[in-house]
Amino acid sequence: MSARAAIKSIQKTMRKDRGINGDAQRIEQLGWMLFLKILDDQDEQLELMDPNYRSPIPEGLRWREWAADPEGITGTELLDFVDQRLFPGLKASVSPRSGGRARVVKSAFEDANNYMKSGQLLRQVINQLSSIDFNDLSERQHFGDIYEQILNDLQSAGNAGEFYTPRAITTFMAQRLDPKPTELLLV
Repeated sequence: MSARAAIKSIQKTMRKDRGINGDAQRIEQLGWMLFLKILDDQDEQLELMDPNYRSPIPEGLRWREWAADPEGITGTELLDFVDQRLFPGLKASVSPRSGGRARVVKSAFEDANNYMKSGQLLRQVINQLSSIDFNDLSERQHFGDIYEQILNDLQSAGNAGEFYTPRAITTFMAQRLDPKPTELLLV
């Protein structure tokens, strides 16, 4: 399944969950999940290239350790893991000796929320995301299309879809890009 088709299917699954109230929450939910999946895919590549590389994600919280098994935890157990172990663990992942990637993880999760109330639907979404290989260049080229698709699906967004980008993501992007008043950003 292509990344674009997987995202469409994920959105359909999320619409069934009673905890997600609208497209803005769906985007935020999808945002943190995509972030973790992409970071884990990158980590796998970096581990192959550098035997000394260590992921900024603490042991037990990496996507491949809790999400990649399609028959893995689900239901209340999955919701408890995400709310009580994953989010607190990622928010506390930075120590004084942490590198830049660990600070990125902490920053991305400072204001993130898990809105899903059904652990079974969350497992379905996780399984759909796990089917995407973000190290595959043919999938990676579709990121712009995926973003546009998500914005177009915001029924009430009209031409101002950027206002639905979660605050944590815009803050994170601005901090990483660190734009100067004289610079022009093209996206």
